[in-house]
Amino acid sequence: MSDTIRKVDYFYTEVANKPGEGARVLSVFQEAGVNLLSFSGFPSGRKGQIDLIPQDTESFKKAAKRAKLKLSPKKTCFLVSGVDRVGAVAEILAELAAAKINVTALDAVTTGDGRYGAIFWVKPADVKKTSKTLGAF
Repeated sequence: MSDTIRKVDYFYTEVANKPGEGARVLSVFQEAGVNLLSFSGFPSGRKGQIDLIPQDTESFKKAAKRAKLKLSPKKTCFLVSGVDRVGAVAEILAELAAAKINVTALDAVTTGDGRYGAIFWVKPADVKKTSKTLGAF
């Protein structure tokens, strides 16, 4: 497998499920010059949940605090990047299945220029085993 897989910090925040909330949250980090590696938003009950993966956790947390943005405690997920090919994600899932690791959630996308990226989550008890299985850093 020619993919790069790394263990990353992620946080989530809950917001009102209404227009403009995603833009409001993202602008906090834009104005602070904080780069996000990933952003995902979806409905959660009557609210919205926004998952954020910062490039620099400390700068991210400082910006959120200044903006009084309530974040979850730090959690861990995995960020994948690689050459796009048929079965790229299937290869990762097969390795995890062989190691008896259940994936909680996964999102993947192609960049359109021959590369792809994905983020996936496992239970906290499986983070170390996942890192070892996939050679994540």
